Amino acid sequence: MQRLVVTVLLASVAGTFPALAQPAPLNPYYYSVPPQPRYAPPQPAPVAAQPYDAPQLVEPQGPDLGGGFIEFIFSGGQTRHGRPAYQPQPVPPMMQPMPPAYAYIPARPVMQASLPPARPMLDPRFLKQEVAYHGDEKPGTIIINTPERMLYLVQEDGKALRYGIGVGRPGFTWAGVHEVTEKREWPDWRPPNDMLQRRPELPRYMAGGPENPLGARALYLGSTLYRIHGSNEPWTIGQQVSSGCIRMRNEDVVDLYERVGIGAKVLVI
Repeated sequence: MQRLVVTVLLASVAGTFPALAQPAPLNPYYYSVPPQPRYAPPQPAPVAAQPYDAPQLVEPQGPDLGGGFIEFIFSGGQTRHGRPAYQPQPVPPMMQPMPPAYAYIPARPVMQASLPPARPMLDPRFLKQEVAYHGDEKPGTIIINTPERMLYLVQEDGKALRYGIGVGRPGFTWAGVHEVTEKREWPDWRPPNDMLQRRPELPRYMAGGPENPLGARALYLGSTLYRIHGSNEPWTIGQQVSSGCIRMRNEDVVDLYERVGIGAKVLVI
């Protein structure tokens, strides 16, 4: 009896689990849930195409005409056989035309300040120099050579100091022998009546100073209205510009003023 029960149990087990005796399937997708890896690396997000990327393949709608020139004409410039259909692409930003806000604007002309006219440079030969003198006048005599526009102060040992001067305009030059009767520093100026008649816009009186036409020093000649004086227009030295006076650079007339005393002889030629 026990043998019969054991035989029945073995037969039941063999019929209930026949799949245990079959080999495992070769198809990896046999299981309903595929096996998962232990670690899946993160995938980068897809990058959106830029507006100026290369054109993409486009599959046009319509009959397949076999490609070639016939299909190109009847398909409006599109093709089916692996060639990119022509699509107008937007111009990249760096090649687009400049917007009006950044358009070229011609530069405005530079407004230059109005400057006074340039003064001519003084000829170096009119600067103070020591020269040889072979005349008969004794030392301390002033010789004014009008044609040369030069003033000479005779020195010892056959020498003279030479200064450049400005002389009278044509019609206002003169010649003669006088002596220094007065000396003044930064003299006042009172234009004579004949000068005021020619130039009524001149002031009747001007105190001494840098703007005064008589300059830094003045040597008065006898009882005349003529003077040897400085000037506030040093660029006119060497020219015929005055009304008869002898004008010098301020630094030169100061030097002459210190060397000449009252009573010195003045020879104008």
